Amino acid sequence: MIKQNVSIINFDSLYEILDEIKENLFFTIIKYEDEHDFIKNSNLDIKNSLVISKNNLKLTLNNNIKDINLLSFNDYPLPLNKLLEIINIQLIKLKFNHQSKINIKDYEINLNSKFLSKNNLSLKLTEKEIEIILYLNEKKTKHDVADLQKNIWGYSPDMETHTVETHIYRLRKKISNKFNDENFILSHQNGYFID
Repeated sequence: MIKQNVSIINFDSLYEILDEIKENLFFTIIKYEDEHDFIKNSNLDIKNSLVISKNNLKLTLNNNIKDINLLSFNDYPLPLNKLLEIINIQLIKLKFNHQSKINIKDYEINLNSKFLSKNNLSLKLTEKEIEIILYLNEKKTKHDVADLQKNIWGYSPDMETHTVETHIYRLRKKISNKFNDENFILSHQNGYFID
């Protein structure tokens, strides 16, 4: 599971507290001296990141950071467990929001409900089908059976199995039947891919 990021801008005391307990956190903390440092050095996927800053006006205006990605604190006392609860709740909201709409080609995948949609049509997918689609889309190269066995199923490359071909055949057939699309997942002599 990929850890979400919490960027802390111009808030040294908060960073120091979280840095001391970072082994117990379910998120990665990143420290920035000020807004300029954040703008200059931040190459984060903002959809999966939470930004904590004392002054958030410049950030929202200059970085397309939405309210859901921004958490603003003042220097008032707050118990650590309450602070962590607030951060974790915001990260859960971010993850849910991010997973509710992933665009691939002309389609939209909702990871929360496990539906693939296009033009008011929806198709229920299995967890494995979603993994296949996301993996093929993320890498943007052709993936042979051994690669998919290793990275989706965790099988060793020398293991004889037709699991990959069977799953992809069924997935392609489902998409073809529902959306009349033969070209969502393409097959090539070097493997499968999403163009």
